[in-house]
Amino acid sequence: MATDNTQTIFLSLENVESEHCALIVDKGLSQVKGVEAHKVEINNRRAAITVNNNETVAEAVKAIKNLGYGVTTVKHTFPVLGMSCASCASSAQTIVEHEPGVVNASVNFGTGNLTVEYLPNMTDAARLQKAVQSVGYDLLIEDETTQQETLENIHAEKFQKLKKKTIWAVILALPVVVIGMFYMDMPYANEIMWLFATPVVFWLGKDFYINAWKQAKHRSANMDTLVALSTGIAYLFSVFNMLFSDFWHQRGLHAHVYFEAAAVIIAFILLGRLLEEKAKGNTSTAIKKLMGLQPKTVTVIRPDGIEEQVAIENVNVDDIIVVKPGEKIAVDGIVTSGNSYVDESMLSGEPVPVLKEENEKVFAGTINQKGSFRFKAVKVGKETMLAQIIKMVQDAQGSKAPVQKLVDKIAGIFVPIVIGIAILSFILWVLLGGDNSVVQGLLAAVTVLVIACPCALGLATPTAIMVGVGKGAENGILIKDAESLELAKKVNTVVLDKTGTITEGRPQVTDIQWLNNNDSTKDILFSIEKQSEHPLAEAVVKHLEGVAITPLTKFDSITGKGAKADHNDETYFTGNKKLLTENNITISDDLLKYADEWGNQAKTVIWFSNSKQALSVIAISDKVKETSIEAIRQMRDMGIDLYMLTGDNETTAKAIAQQTGIHHYKAEVLPQHKADFIKELQQQGKVVAMVGDGINDSTALATSDVSIAMGKGSDIAMDVAKMTIISSDLTKIPQAIRLSKQTVATIKQNLFWAFIYNTIGIPIAAGILYPINGFLLNPMIAGAAMALSSVSVVTNSLRLKWKKINS
Repeated sequence: MATDNTQTIFLSLENVESEHCALIVDKGLSQVKGVEAHKVEINNRRAAITVNNNETVAEAVKAIKNLGYGVTTVKHTFPVLGMSCASCASSAQTIVEHEPGVVNASVNFGTGNLTVEYLPNMTDAARLQKAVQSVGYDLLIEDETTQQETLENIHAEKFQKLKKKTIWAVILALPVVVIGMFYMDMPYANEIMWLFATPVVFWLGKDFYINAWKQAKHRSANMDTLVALSTGIAYLFSVFNMLFSDFWHQRGLHAHVYFEAAAVIIAFILLGRLLEEKAKGNTSTAIKKLMGLQPKTVTVIRPDGIEEQVAIENVNVDDIIVVKPGEKIAVDGIVTSGNSYVDESMLSGEPVPVLKEENEKVFAGTINQKGSFRFKAVKVGKETMLAQIIKMVQDAQGSKAPVQKLVDKIAGIFVPIVIGIAILSFILWVLLGGDNSVVQGLLAAVTVLVIACPCALGLATPTAIMVGVGKGAENGILIKDAESLELAKKVNTVVLDKTGTITEGRPQVTDIQWLNNNDSTKDILFSIEKQSEHPLAEAVVKHLEGVAITPLTKFDSITGKGAKADHNDETYFTGNKKLLTENNITISDDLLKYADEWGNQAKTVIWFSNSKQALSVIAISDKVKETSIEAIRQMRDMGIDLYMLTGDNETTAKAIAQQTGIHHYKAEVLPQHKADFIKELQQQGKVVAMVGDGINDSTALATSDVSIAMGKGSDIAMDVAKMTIISSDLTKIPQAIRLSKQTVATIKQNLFWAFIYNTIGIPIAAGILYPINGFLLNPMIAGAAMALSSVSVVTNSLRLKWKKINS
């Protein structure tokens, strides 16, 4: 919210596929009266506008739609309950109109219905119902899915439609190409091609014409304009030539048809859009999964002691909430009674669950382990740490520079220039062409439009990206978009999270030493740890797997220290040193020496003893991955600065840094500070890659120039990151950088050839060689040249497959 009555509204955009489209929308919003500030976030598919009344929102939505783009809105009719007169209808309508996110609202007293159009990302039926209830009426609403799911469904539906269109366009264009290239002389060839090409142009390609018209009304042009013009003229010209072939024969010319050019262009462009839509489709799933960390309902204890299941939206500050074993914690709060271990790895990234006792803080989205406790809600809704992470990730995603903006900016001027050349060549032919000048001029104009179709330009980047992404996938590197591939070659600083990135991310027994090398009691150790709730116990159980279970009595878990149990009238203890000291258990100098040595290596030490003496000492740590040291050496050799950030303590951080050869590290770093540190590096002019695996890394990943997630980490980190290392092997990072260099080189070659082709092809198509040697380019040949230019670009991209990315 801004000052006084101003508010920031987010409009979910449709069909805004490029930087060029975003600039058009941004310019359109600047002309809407009442819009005080505006920004188009292309990666988040939304426009953020600051307005001081809801009427302006409706005007902004109308302006965007008039430009040929869409705004995702939901229209609903709800019965209004409790109205008794016309002024009631007016009152209900006014309150709904002033609800943030409402575009239009109308209450009809005669029917008793509210007809409302709203932005599903800003409000929903439940909020509208609350607004209406606040003035004494009610709305009859059915159960609705959440706003995010509504948006997801709309995008999924749109993708499926585009997929169907693309498949049909390819199926129908194929016979046209085959006949046009090889069977032109067969009976009824033109009619058959016309039959197949017509649905491609007018059914599957209609959006190009609709959008081109809307652009034209606002004196603007984009890729749609060029596609509509070239395919439209090629199609109409072909229909004329098919129906009135004698018109050309009388003038000594052959009546060519260009149905294949019209059909193929549309099929190609639709395919390109489908690929683009698929790559972009994952931006909102990160937010969706973050939201999924929060449970939908919680158990609240009412003042009378009764437990009640309530929806998450209805939880208020100071409510007492019960958390049972295995449940997710719903909101941020403070423990009031009970205790349990809580897995906070999704927020902190640290693998060991944390003990929560009375007066300790708990956070939304974390997972309770085996105990049960009650806590008081302190922060709910948008105030929770999880909600803050969601907002920060969304903002960081929205501030990114969009993919392929260079090509679209060029297309922005390329389109009017080409149209200008086509018109100019027609005029010059009419004025200077002599006999049949109008015919030759029209042919030249069509040839210019056909040859200049932006297929080569449009395919230059996506094909190289497709091959690059495919090659990455073969090598265990998942790449989400072109931007990260383009930027990875410029990376000169890599920030690494410790847990799960440099290390394995799970506690393991690294060493075990028995008193006098006598391990005859290991079955008792195994049996106690098997019953223990402590997370480190799992590491011991896994290490001793296969040992027989021994019957125990009087098992007791000692919170914060360990556990004890009896066997054959002897008491055995397992836990920390404090537990042994409190029970006056002696520790031999030999075992103590091992414990001190492991402690200095930042390992966690646990003890096993009987009632008199320590029998064994065990070291547990999160092991450094075997490949991490080699990967760090490779990156240093490439001249990359390396930094390690961790939420762990200074001793552990220092030990890991020394072991791996990293010179810069920071310990005890909170999630939001990771992102701040990356911003500091960026302000120093560095191109920063962030490598992480947890939800706690998601904000830092979204802030960095190139974000890389570990495949064995959290789904959220993988969704936010632009690259994912499937195997979680850090040696893939130098490979990704080499792949980036090769792919960018291919993109540059493709764009160079596409431009050279257009620079040479367009003047020849216009007839520049005619005065010199009488050469005129046939539109049919222009169509073939256009197809050939695309093929050459694709072929060059395929060369990437055979290049090596290993060191």
